[in-house]
Amino acid sequence: MLHIVDDEDVIRDSLAWLAQSRRINAFGYATAQAFLQQAGAAFDADGDCVLLDVRMPDLNGVAVFEQLSGRGLTGQMPVIFLTGHGDVPLAVDMLKRGAFDFFEKPFNDNQLMDRVQEALAQSRAAGAGAAVRERLATLSAREREVLDLILAGKMNKVVADKLGISMRTVEVHRAHILDKMRVKTAVELAGLLK
Repeated sequence: MLHIVDDEDVIRDSLAWLAQSRRINAFGYATAQAFLQQAGAAFDADGDCVLLDVRMPDLNGVAVFEQLSGRGLTGQMPVIFLTGHGDVPLAVDMLKRGAFDFFEKPFNDNQLMDRVQEALAQSRAAGAGAAVRERLATLSAREREVLDLILAGKMNKVVADKLGISMRTVEVHRAHILDKMRVKTAVELAGLLK
């Protein structure tokens, strides 16, 4: 989902239309507050990206970016700044602080949408990584030990000997690991955790 945060109706509408021409779902927010109330409520499986105007009457884009950063959302929700006032020092500062990109109005439509698509891809990857970390967190300490040995290519008998447990216990742990990680084979597991 592309989140367009700009106080100008014309800009929001044209950016939404431009996004839809690339088959990107977009939603516009007239105020920074309206966006912040929704930010991070639910992440889109296809990724999230924010087009954020620097200058807005209620709360400027830099303050919004700081709030997103403070909530730890900029990894899963990359921010592309838009500004009608070329401010190179501000652009450099925002990029150093983790903004995905910075565009000056008027901008090249294709270049902007190309960057939006790259940001959405990054967001999808970050979301997938977060999901894997959440699944890993559900494993017990013993399951983590078994997982490490499985990923090292050890057979069940070797895992059992190394951990001082029965082969049947290893098989049970292995089944739980595959189930919790939502994969069917050790090969899929290795691919998920590479």
